[in-house]
Amino acid sequence: MTTTPKILCVGSVLWDIIGRSSSHLRVGSDVPGRITRIPGGVAMNIAMTLRRFGLTPALLTAIGQDDEGRELLTACMRMGMITDHVYASIDLPTDRYMAVEGANGLIAAIADAHSLEAAGDKILTPLSDGSLGSVENPYAGIIALDGNLTQALLSDIAKSPLFKSADLRIAPASPGKAERLLPVLGHQGATLYVNLEEASLLCHKEFKNSEEAANGLISNGAHRVLVTDGGNMATEGCADGLYSATPPPVLVTRVTGAGDTFMAAHIAAETRNESRAQALNSALKAAADYVSGDTNL
Repeated sequence: MTTTPKILCVGSVLWDIIGRSSSHLRVGSDVPGRITRIPGGVAMNIAMTLRRFGLTPALLTAIGQDDEGRELLTACMRMGMITDHVYASIDLPTDRYMAVEGANGLIAAIADAHSLEAAGDKILTPLSDGSLGSVENPYAGIIALDGNLTQALLSDIAKSPLFKSADLRIAPASPGKAERLLPVLGHQGATLYVNLEEASLLCHKEFKNSEEAANGLISNGAHRVLVTDGGNMATEGCADGLYSATPPPVLVTRVTGAGDTFMAAHIAAETRNESRAQALNSALKAAADYVSGDTNL
C-alpha cells in the first residue's frame, strides 16, 4: 500500500453507537428500534466515502491501544485506508460517539472525543518529521480536517508553515463546535463545509438561506465555502461568485454522517475535474442517497 497519499483525513476516528427508530421520538420515549456499532467520526466518515469513490486516504488521528482500538484499526485497514501514520496511544482509550435518531431526525448525541483532544499535535507529527511533509517541504495535497480538534490546535494549524501548501477542506464536527473553526476561517487554502446553523454561529448572525450564509462567510474572510441546508438549496461560494443547487427529494432514514458524505463526495468530484456546478450536484446526490439509505458507508 502506498505511504504517500494524495488525501489525508485528520480528526476523529471512533466507534459510532447509533440507536434508530421509525417512530417520532420525544424526551422520555421508550420505543423499539435498532442499535448499531460501526466505525465513525468525521474524519472516518469522510475517509469511508472517499474509498467508495475509489480514492485512498490516510488517517491522522489518535486510537487507543485497547481492544476497541485494535478492532477499529483492523476495520480501517480492511476498508483499504492507510493507517501507517495513526497515533496509537498507550494510555488513552478509543473515542466513541452515541446518538439517537427517530423519524423526526436526530434527537440527541454525545461525542466522546477526549482522547483525540488529549493527543493534540501528536497526530500531526507525520506532517513535520518527513513521513508526509516537513517545514522545508510541506504536504501539498488535500487535507480533510474536522472540528473535533481543539481550538488551540486549529489556531496553530492556521499559522503553521506545515499547512501553507495544502488544499484544506474543513468541516465542523457539530454546531456546538462550529466556532472552533474561526482561526482557520481565513486560511488562503481553505474550503469550509458547513450547514446553515453552523454558518450562523460562525458569523454571529442568523441567515435565511444558504446563499445569504455563503455571502456572510465570505464577507467575514472565508476563502471558499459550501453551505448546506438539509433538503433546501445548497450554495458553493468564493470571491468569484456563488453557485446554488437543490438536492434531490428523498425519504430521510438516517442523518448521522450526511454532512461528512457530502464533503467527501464533493472532494471526490473535484478530483475528477468536475466543474463547480457539477461537483456541487454530485455531492448533493451522494448525500441524498446516503440519508435515504440507498448507500452504505
